[in-house]
Amino acid sequence: MISEILLLGLWGVLVGIDMTSVAQTMLSRPLVAATVAGVILGDPAGGLTMGVLLEFFALEVLPVGAARYPDCGLGSIAAVAVVAGSPGVLSTGLGGALGLAVAYLGGLAAHVTRMINGADVVRNAAALDAGNKNVIYWVHVRGVLRDVIRSMLVVAIGISAAYAMRLALPITLQGAVYLRIVVVGAALAAAVSGTIRLTGRRIAMQWFVMGLVGGIVGVFLQ
Repeated sequence: MISEILLLGLWGVLVGIDMTSVAQTMLSRPLVAATVAGVILGDPAGGLTMGVLLEFFALEVLPVGAARYPDCGLGSIAAVAVVAGSPGVLSTGLGGALGLAVAYLGGLAAHVTRMINGADVVRNAAALDAGNKNVIYWVHVRGVLRDVIRSMLVVAIGISAAYAMRLALPITLQGAVYLRIVVVGAALAAAVSGTIRLTGRRIAMQWFVMGLVGGIVGVFLQ
C-alpha cells in the first residue's frame, strides 16, 4: 500500500511538471495520467474510466496566453485514487467531484507559482537582459523546482482526500448515484461545448458531424 502511494505520488509530480515547465509530452492529459495511475493501483479499467471523464472537462480548456485553467492531470490522479478497487456506482461521482476540486486547486497553485516566477524574473531583470548565462540557468531551475513543489503538495492533498473518502464514504448510495449522474452529465456538456468551439462552424464541423454519425452507426452495427 505504502509503495503504491509513493509511486502514485512520484507519478503525480511527473504529471504536474509536464503540464508546463518541463517536457510537455502529454503525460499531463487526464487520459494518460489516470490510466497510468490505475495501473499503479491495480485497476486500469477504473483509471481509464476516470481518464475519459476528466478528459471531457479538459477538452474545454484552451491553455493559451495568460489564461488560468485547472490542472486536470493532477485531478485525474486523485480521482483514480478514489475509484480504484471500489464499486463504480459508489465511486465514479465522488472520484469525478474530487478530481475537479483537485484540478482547480492545482490550477490556482500554478497561478501562484507563476506569480512567484515572475517576481524572480523581475528581480534578476538586469542580469537576464545582459545575457548572464548563470543567472538564466538558475532562474529556470528555481522555476522548475517551484513547479515540482507545487505538484507534490497538490497530489499529496488529492491522494490524502481520496483515501479519507475511501475510509469513510461521505455519501449514501442514493446520493452517490445522483452525484454520478451530475458529474457525467457535466462532463458530456463540457465535451460537447469544447468540441463545438474547436471545430467551428464550417468544414471542420461537417467532418465532426460525419465522424459522429459514423461512430453511432458503427455502434449499432456491432
